[in-house]
Amino acid sequence: MSNAIFRVPIAVNEPIKGYAPGSAERKSLLNKYQEMYNQAAIDVPMYIGGKEIRTTNKKPMTSPHDHQKVLGHYNVGDATHVQDAIDAALAAKDAWANLPWEERAAVFLKAADLLAGPFRDRMNAATMLAQSKNVYQTEIDAACELIDFFRFNVQYMTQIYSEQPESLPGMWNRLEYRALEGFVFALSPFNFTSIAANLSAAPMMMGNVVVWKPAESQIYSAQVIMDLFKAAGVPDGVINMVTVSGQTAGEVIFKNKHFAGIHFTGSTGVFRQLWRNIADNLENYRSYPRIVGETGGKDFIMVHKSADAAEVATSMARGAFEFQGQKCSAASRAYIPSNLWPEVKRIFVEQVNSFKIGSPEDPSNFVNAVIDSKAFDKISGYIDYCKAQPDAEVITGGNYDKSKGYFIEPTTVVTTNPKFRTMCEEIFGPVLTVYVYDENKFEETLTLLDETSEYALTGSIMSNDRYAINVATKMLRNSAGNFYINDKPTGAVVGQQPFGGARGSGTNDKAGSSMNMLRWVSARTIKETFVPPVDYRYPFLG
Repeated sequence: MSNAIFRVPIAVNEPIKGYAPGSAERKSLLNKYQEMYNQAAIDVPMYIGGKEIRTTNKKPMTSPHDHQKVLGHYNVGDATHVQDAIDAALAAKDAWANLPWEERAAVFLKAADLLAGPFRDRMNAATMLAQSKNVYQTEIDAACELIDFFRFNVQYMTQIYSEQPESLPGMWNRLEYRALEGFVFALSPFNFTSIAANLSAAPMMMGNVVVWKPAESQIYSAQVIMDLFKAAGVPDGVINMVTVSGQTAGEVIFKNKHFAGIHFTGSTGVFRQLWRNIADNLENYRSYPRIVGETGGKDFIMVHKSADAAEVATSMARGAFEFQGQKCSAASRAYIPSNLWPEVKRIFVEQVNSFKIGSPEDPSNFVNAVIDSKAFDKISGYIDYCKAQPDAEVITGGNYDKSKGYFIEPTTVVTTNPKFRTMCEEIFGPVLTVYVYDENKFEETLTLLDETSEYALTGSIMSNDRYAINVATKMLRNSAGNFYINDKPTGAVVGQQPFGGARGSGTNDKAGSSMNMLRWVSARTIKETFVPPVDYRYPFLG
């Protein structure tokens, strides 16, 4: 029995290593990359109830920048494996939910320190190999952001538990924060290793058990996540990883009466279909499931005529093309005033044309490969469309090649049509569309921006006019869940900028904040009366 109110370590953001030429961290990471690249092909199992499950149906895992290189295989499961994962989770539920909260906290604080230390190179190298991220983007994601999720979420957990109601004389009011009644389904994307892990870790920290289906193109680094959880002390069955199709998982999970919630990051279309499937089975569940999702974006850079051209150009170059534009937050459309466009264009084109493109093994490459053949074909199709339109001009990139890896040049399209297809539709790749507007029609363009896309994830205003910033902040109130002033619309940091959007971009439950953690508990109010009455009569009856 714990007879103390414990204070957890104060969360501090993990320092980002620079990986400069000649640095120890650069040498260490690149050595690990080579070691993992040259090792024998691995065989990634499913993890169910602490057991490694393998099947006769195996699929290869390859590097996007070297798709002939087979890193290993993963085992493809079926509906029986999904059911086994649910059963294992439910079997582990009571013991995990009843574990003192500080014991769960210790598990994830240990996971943070393991990742900051002995797991760092392996997690980063796996992300570089399987998701084609350069060393810096990988460090921000697979190491620092995931470490921050673990540490800050522990702090948010203690903050939630400490929020208690007032009590009048003669009574004691308490709030108990229970784990959800059932299991949570975590469905994760390929693009951020940190998000993939946190979609499971956040519910687990609050006492829930999880069935996790990672994206097929992220399974290589998903294995490292599972090894990290095991090393940190997550008990068997608390998290169960299944490698099945989304349809197979959904058919079993959404019909199970113990389904208690879904933690999702992915496309808007998939999320809407999941919501429909859940609604179709609503009467079967023991409780109304928690539906938490961060989905697509058509993120913008809005520029006022007072902005600095070099600052705008750099925000566009970084915001649109880091990690090949495969971020939910990546800048995908830009509105540039006519007075600034010539200078912005000159600087921007010069910057983008200086990018090096290739394998993340060479840290001087700013741009790497897109994730797979399906993404390559989709993005290149958009580029071909733009090339054929009379109201669009390609001013950077426009070429692509998948002979060795799925490489697409950072492509910039300038259009005279503010409702041009690539101003409206999510592409999820290295394509930025620019609309040059009349410098004296700022507010009209703000209205146009707000009405152009169904999404509302991230966006920024670039301006040196405080009145203009204020106008944009108000008029774009519902256009972005993460809004940046004089910055690119990417790079949210846990504990600093809680992340999430509304409209077609999700439920805005803000990963990296207590708002998200609250979704994974169900509160119970407890009122204790010390001296109960012994007569029904109230004074007014006298």
